[in-house]
Amino acid sequence: MKADFTKGGSSSPLLDAKKSALSASNLTSSAESSIHLTCLLITFFLGSCVAPDAQHRVVISTREQRLAVLDRGNLLAIYPVSTSKFGLGDWPRSCCTPLGKLEIAQKIGDGAPPGAVFRDRRRTGEIVASDSPGRDPIVTRILWLRGRQAQNANAFRRDIYIHGTPEERNIGLPVSYGCIRMRSRDIINLYDIVGLGAEVTIVDAPLAAVVPGLSSGTQMAETNSATMVIR
Repeated sequence: MKADFTKGGSSSPLLDAKKSALSASNLTSSAESSIHLTCLLITFFLGSCVAPDAQHRVVISTREQRLAVLDRGNLLAIYPVSTSKFGLGDWPRSCCTPLGKLEIAQKIGDGAPPGAVFRDRRRTGEIVASDSPGRDPIVTRILWLRGRQAQNANAFRRDIYIHGTPEERNIGLPVSYGCIRMRSRDIINLYDIVGLGAEVTIVDAPLAAVVPGLSSGTQMAETNSATMVIR
């Protein structure tokens, strides 16, 4: 008598084997997905546990086109910068430099050589020399800023950075499109000093009005590194 596999509780051994293999495959895929999700959660958790840089503070004077770096409240360096030629503010889709307290939200450009070009925060592979005619890309390093106040709440969405520029001849003049521009060697120095979460304050006032102990007569030393301050 031939077994009837279409009725009753019996089933084909081959069919049972296929079902078992399928179940095992599903279990493996589910386990792999769980492991992948766990790894992502751990990575996110560890990243969120990195303490913000409370040791350093950056103060930018749009009036003087200068940037001061403080270490535990002590003046560490002053650099010339370039802020927006369109004025001050934080309106959506504007090209103004925002005022107030912000923070360093992201650091981009680890190990990039001076003049390395970035587009949409990614290296293009091109390197542009300083003061190259007709070239004005973002170069060398990017410190992406996030606003901490209502007056600069759009800064992160507007892609407001402190970044390097090949137009070094214009540093010290307000010629940017909203960002804070620096010479390549200066942005490298700043990038290496400050960490994520470091406070950045942008003011329309002299540095001496904001930085404790800084006299109005303080001048930046004309050195290659621009990291010395003389009084």
